[in-house]
Amino acid sequence: MRSKQGIIVCLTALLTAICDAGPPTLSVTTVKQEPYTMPKGTELEGYCMDLLSELSKKLNFKYNVHLVKDGNYGRQDERGNWNGMIGEVLRGEADLAVAPLTLTATREKFVDMSKPFMQTGISFILHKDMRSSDPDLFSFLSPFSTETWVGILVAYLVTGVCIYVVSRLSPCEWSEPQTEENSFSLMHSLWYTAGAVALQGAGPHPKALSGRVIVAIWWFFAVVLLASYFANLSSAQQSDKPQVSLATFEDLANQDMVEYGTLSASSTMTFLKNSNNLLYRRIYENMERKKSLVSSFDEGIRRAQKGNYAFIGESVSLDLAVSRYCNLVRSREVIGMRGYSIVGPIGSPMMKNVSVAILQLSEAGELDFLRNKWWSNSCVQEGSGASSVHPHCLKGAFVVLGLGLGLGVMLALLELISSSRKSAKEQKKNCCSVLSAELSQRLGTSGAQKTQETTDKSKP
Repeated sequence: MRSKQGIIVCLTALLTAICDAGPPTLSVTTVKQEPYTMPKGTELEGYCMDLLSELSKKLNFKYNVHLVKDGNYGRQDERGNWNGMIGEVLRGEADLAVAPLTLTATREKFVDMSKPFMQTGISFILHKDMRSSDPDLFSFLSPFSTETWVGILVAYLVTGVCIYVVSRLSPCEWSEPQTEENSFSLMHSLWYTAGAVALQGAGPHPKALSGRVIVAIWWFFAVVLLASYFANLSSAQQSDKPQVSLATFEDLANQDMVEYGTLSASSTMTFLKNSNNLLYRRIYENMERKKSLVSSFDEGIRRAQKGNYAFIGESVSLDLAVSRYCNLVRSREVIGMRGYSIVGPIGSPMMKNVSVAILQLSEAGELDFLRNKWWSNSCVQEGSGASSVHPHCLKGAFVVLGLGLGLGVMLALLELISSSRKSAKEQKKNCCSVLSAELSQRLGTSGAQKTQETTDKSKP
């Protein structure tokens, strides 16, 4: 009887301890690398910290995060010992390693790795001046932006129409609309305007003050336009740096002008070293021979920014550098596709749940949300490289042209009003009726023809 009571007491105590224990607290190791893990005061933030927070909610665990002591990801030495985060997991110093750890066959032999939470590959970045730039068929249009070209076309059409209208309104230009044919038809007005842009005369020239004002303003606009065009075209075609076409890994391997390297003791270096592709192995041998490996990711970025250096690394991390520094560009070629995974002790039952949780986050779009959050483009354009001229750069010229066109049309109307008042006094008619008749006759599409036909019919 006493033994039964003892068993009951023990079971009750065990159940109470289990209920009071709550969720487990895991020790998590990570490495400082932007934007995965970054210090923020006394705490850490970044993509990996947000991912860890989401996993803890799904799997119901608490965690304590610390930075890896030696600052390494994890590499096996000649004696078989592992350093970095992999070594801490193997020695039991950490339950999980949450960082951009590349999933490799060698690591999978010693630790359990989850389903990848991010896909990446190997690429390289370099200074924009060193990238491959194939000549564009329509590169002659590059001095001006699309908006500027559209504005120039609109200004050309409006100016041609204004010359056409003014030449019809002004009595000094078209004194006898009943018998004379206007020399400035719409087609001739557009041709005259185009000839001014090409610095070619296309007579006859306007005789009235209103027409001459519009033409003079358009000539001024054309001179400013051509000066801006040729200055920007010349600037775009000049370069004081050697042109090196680097778009692929083959381009890197087949030249000696630009040095290249990667992060020492990284999975990228291992991939190039152990690859069966002769091109990739030649790249590794060249890096070893020239001692162009870097000790940190930031060092590789700095050397690429200085120019004459191509930094080879994980494409995801390189994309972040390009989004931060506008003078860098990443090659479109990506080789050796692989994924970033979370690491746990081999045989850990929790790693299966971690993989399932990562898949759930991926299907729910949470991983894409985190990627967009931490990889947002925040670069500030620097340098004085040539760029397309936008409309606001020629705003003054457009404003002067608009004022000139308005002044020309106003002068033409004043000339017509003055002529109408004189005719009204001579004919002893109302000025408004004479002006209305003049406008209908001058702006009518077939006013002159109708007047001529009426005159011919009245003849015996």
